[in-house]
Amino acid sequence: MINIHSGKNNFLIFNLIKMSFLIPLLAFFIGVCVVLIKQIKQYERGVLFLFGKYQGIKNPGWHIIIPIFQYLKKVDVRTKAVDVPYQEAITKDNIPVKINAVVYYRIIEASKSILEVENFFWATSQVAQTTMRNAVGEVSLDQLLQNRTEIAEKIKNRVDKQTDPWGIDVEGVELKDVIIPENLKRTISKEAEAEREKRAVIIKAEGDKIAAENLSLAAKKLTESPGALHLRTLQSINDLSSDQSNTTVWMIPVEMLEAIKGIAKNLEQKK
Repeated sequence: MINIHSGKNNFLIFNLIKMSFLIPLLAFFIGVCVVLIKQIKQYERGVLFLFGKYQGIKNPGWHIIIPIFQYLKKVDVRTKAVDVPYQEAITKDNIPVKINAVVYYRIIEASKSILEVENFFWATSQVAQTTMRNAVGEVSLDQLLQNRTEIAEKIKNRVDKQTDPWGIDVEGVELKDVIIPENLKRTISKEAEAEREKRAVIIKAEGDKIAAENLSLAAKKLTESPGALHLRTLQSINDLSSDQSNTTVWMIPVEMLEAIKGIAKNLEQKK
């Protein structure tokens, strides 16, 4: 008789022995893949070195990199924001101010950002700080407060020019805050208040001038038209009568006063 159970046992043992070889082999293969294969994301570029020498740029995807012989440096090419800390500067009219900004830049040549500068993020921040202080020193305080957009554009152009050799494109610069001393704030507030008062006085004087001209024209018209002054007097009395006040004011035309003066003068001459 054939021993069926012994045949099954031999088959199981054979499978176990085969699996004992396959599992380490599979683990070794996976380990080699992990070590050799490098993944570059869509927003990254890879700078490849062979024996320490620059070889080229690797695009997004999977790439086989041989350890020890090759080295891959990944570079993020997305737009980055550098928060430039507060910088103390002196304006052209010798006023101390504190100013900070935000610099937006993007790497357009990954190889230059690695080969030409040690730390492009730190270097860009330092260039922005120095350029910002120099730009503030070239303008007065009034220009700094009124022309922030133009000054920011000037800073952007200067920083962009200095970072071009590093493969960096500066997309924009925004001035965030301009802090001036408290005593200067009070002085500026007084100046603004005085300017407002000046404008108010000028506007009031112009209004008085226009009112005087109109009153002069109205008086001339009333004088030229017979009975016009009498009608104006009656209209004024009618306006007063509509008021509930107990006080009544009687308007006497100027011509009546002149007539009374003429009669008094004639009486004095007859005496």
